[in-house]
Amino acid sequence: MTRLEPLKHVDAGVLNVAYHEAGPEQGPPVLLMHGFPYDIHAYAEVAPRLAAHGCRVIVPYLRGYGDTRFLSAATPRSGEQAALGADLLALLDALAIARVVLAGYDWGGRAACVVAALWPERCAGLLTFNGYNIQDIARAMRPISPVNEHRLWYQYYFHSERGRAGLAADRRALCRLLWHLWSPSWAFDDATFERTAVAFDNPDFVDVVIHSYRHRFGLVAGDPALADIERRLAAQPAITVPTISFDGSDDGVRSPAPAGHDAARFTGPRSHRVVKGVGHNMPQEVPHVFADAVLELVKSL
Repeated sequence: MTRLEPLKHVDAGVLNVAYHEAGPEQGPPVLLMHGFPYDIHAYAEVAPRLAAHGCRVIVPYLRGYGDTRFLSAATPRSGEQAALGADLLALLDALAIARVVLAGYDWGGRAACVVAALWPERCAGLLTFNGYNIQDIARAMRPISPVNEHRLWYQYYFHSERGRAGLAADRRALCRLLWHLWSPSWAFDDATFERTAVAFDNPDFVDVVIHSYRHRFGLVAGDPALADIERRLAAQPAITVPTISFDGSDDGVRSPAPAGHDAARFTGPRSHRVVKGVGHNMPQEVPHVFADAVLELVKSL
């Protein structure tokens, strides 16, 4: 089974980031950002396709995943959206990438949206799954429909110490369950899951995950060093860069939404698409569709 190897490492902000790189160094740069509970192998088939088309492809492990590590024991193990965006910006700086096409989903899509919204000069184009992926924490306690509340059971589970203990005790079983629930039509095998599951053995995985799902509901404080970024995100800034957004028809986390649902948050060129038969892990379920969309953005540069 294909692994994204070898890995490179670079100090970026508060992290030593582990990442895979493919394609020509002088090619148009593309960063592919994974989500929870996944890893860089969500892009195991996307990255080679993009590299074959001349792109410089970078696929980093997020904080708390794989071989990425915090540089200091004193840094809060935050999973808040500002942390994910700051990590991505720091990685661009560390790699001396001035402008890039960003593509991601779930946590990785949130990081991409944060950078696209707050630092648009660094983002040449954005591919985002589930549309505008910046959290509106001030309104997080407003209830949604019972059907959709049911889908978020894992988030409420993580709000409790029982949930933290459950994740720590059997992270593989819990995350595998989420894969099944979120992508019900995706027939992944044991080897595919295990290739990713080793990334959850990161010593900071549980702390980062639990903080993420508590912070987004305003239940815990964020990292004070990131307060200004969170303040800016609270204004729900518009995304002005060229964007392709996707939803999956079988997504077990969020049902497809029409483009008009968050149209006010995209003030630049945007194409919104629904992919039939696809759950929450789009790049791994339909890598050719994901890669082709990235190439659309690259070719428009």
